Amino acid sequence: MSTQEQSATETTAKTDTPDVVVVGAGTAGCYAAATVAREGYDVVVLERKSEEEAGHIACGDALKGASAFPDSIPRSQLEPAFTNTGVDHGRFEIPQEETVLEIPVPGELAVIDRWEYGRRIIEGAEETGVEIHYDTVVQDVTQDEDGRVTGVEAMSKGEPRTYDAEFVVDAAGSLSVLQDQVDFEESTFDTNVNYTHFCSAYREIVHVEEPVEWDDALVFKPTERAAGYLWYFPRTDTEINAGLGFQMTEEPMQLVEDLKRDLENRVEFEGAEVSDKLGAALPTRRPYDSAVHPGYVAVGDAAGHVNPTTGGGIAGAAYAGKYAAEAILEGLETGEHGEAVLWEYNERVMDHFGARYAALDVYNILSTAIDVDDLMSLLAAMPGEKLAEALYSGSTDIGLKLKLEALAQSRGHWGTIWNLYQTKRRADDILAHYENYPTHPAALDHWQNRRDKLMDAVYETTDADPKY
Repeated sequence: MSTQEQSATETTAKTDTPDVVVVGAGTAGCYAAATVAREGYDVVVLERKSEEEAGHIACGDALKGASAFPDSIPRSQLEPAFTNTGVDHGRFEIPQEETVLEIPVPGELAVIDRWEYGRRIIEGAEETGVEIHYDTVVQDVTQDEDGRVTGVEAMSKGEPRTYDAEFVVDAAGSLSVLQDQVDFEESTFDTNVNYTHFCSAYREIVHVEEPVEWDDALVFKPTERAAGYLWYFPRTDTEINAGLGFQMTEEPMQLVEDLKRDLENRVEFEGAEVSDKLGAALPTRRPYDSAVHPGYVAVGDAAGHVNPTTGGGIAGAAYAGKYAAEAILEGLETGEHGEAVLWEYNERVMDHFGARYAALDVYNILSTAIDVDDLMSLLAAMPGEKLAEALYSGSTDIGLKLKLEALAQSRGHWGTIWNLYQTKRRADDILAHYENYPTHPAALDHWQNRRDKLMDAVYETTDADPKY
C-alpha cells in the first residue's frame, strides 16, 4: 500500500462509538443528550457551527411556559438569559381599524437573549457529561439490512468522521437533511412533509434610545396578507427583537425591506441601531404523526414541535428531548431498537402539547383563506378578555360565548363570526381525535384515516386548499 493510500485509509477510518449520537445542539438536542447522559451513557452532540457561534439562531426570543423546564438542564441554569420576565399580555396592532387590542396571556412569559440561552443549554448538557463536537456537518446516515439507523457520517473540522451508535436523535431543525437520507419505507415515520408547511422568518435586534412604552407586552401587527405578521418583542425596554414572517404557501415577501419600512414608520425606533440580523425557517404545521423509526427519533423543529400559530417552540422542544431520551433509555436497557420501544415518546408528545398544536393548525389553515381586513375588523370589535378565553381554553362553549359577544358588539361581521365559530368546532374535533392517539404503531394507520376525514371537514369549512 502506498503512503498516500495508507493516509486516505487512516483518514476515513476515524470512527466514534457513543451509545447515542444527537445531531444539533439546540433546545431539543441538548435536553435529549443531557437526559441520557445523566444515566451514565456516552452521548455525543454534533453541532455544525463553531464553538463561538453555537446557540446563535434566529428566534423571536419570546418564551411561553418559562416556569417549567425538565430537570436534566434545570431552569436555574437558564435564568441569566431571561432578560424580561415582566411581559404578561399580547398587544395586537390593527392598522386597518386604527386601534390596538390588548389580550392577557395566562402563565409565565419571558423574553430571552436567545444566544445566551443557547450557550447555557450547551453548558448544561456538557455538565452532565455530554461531549460536543463543533464544526461537524452530518452528510449521511447509516442503516443496517433491516433498515434500523445505526449512525451517521459527517465532516468534522474538514475531516470525514463516522459515528456508530445505538440510537440517533435528529435535532437538526426545520427541514432536517437527515430525513432526506433515511429510508423510512418500513416504519411509521411521518414523511408527509414539504416546504409549504413552514414559515420563512427574519429578525433583527434593535436598540432604541428611549424606553418603549410597551415593554410588558408582546407586540404583533398583521401584514397586508393574512399569512404574515410583524412582531416586536422587548428583551428590555430599550432592546427589541423585531421580526417578520410569512407562511410559505404564500407568495414570498421581501422580509428585510418590509421590516425596514415598518421600523422607519414607528416613532419609537427613530435613531435606532441594529446589532444582529438573522433569518430562518420554522415549522407552522401539525406535529409529525410519528417521529420514530428503528434506531432513530426526531425532536423539536425536526418533528414539527412548534405552535403553528405563533412559531413558539422552546418549552415544547425541551420536553420533546426529555421524552425521546427516556424512550431511548428504555431501549438501551433492554437492547430493543424498534418503533415499539420508542412509541411512548410519540404518545407523551401528543398528550403534553401535540394535540393542542394540531388543533391550532386548523386556525393556521383558516388564515390562508380568510380576508385579513374582515378578520382584523372583527378582532378590533372584540374585548381582549373574551379573546383570551377563546384562545386559551379548548371548549366549543367558549366559542359560542365569543360568537354571542361579537354579535352584541359588532354588527356586519356575521359571515366572519360564523366561519370562525365553525372552524373552532372543527378544531375541537381534531383536538378530541388527537387525545385518542394510538398506543402502538399498528393502530396508526386507522387513526390517520379517521384524522384525514376530519381534515376534509376542516378544508370544507374554511374553504382553504388542502395542506397535507
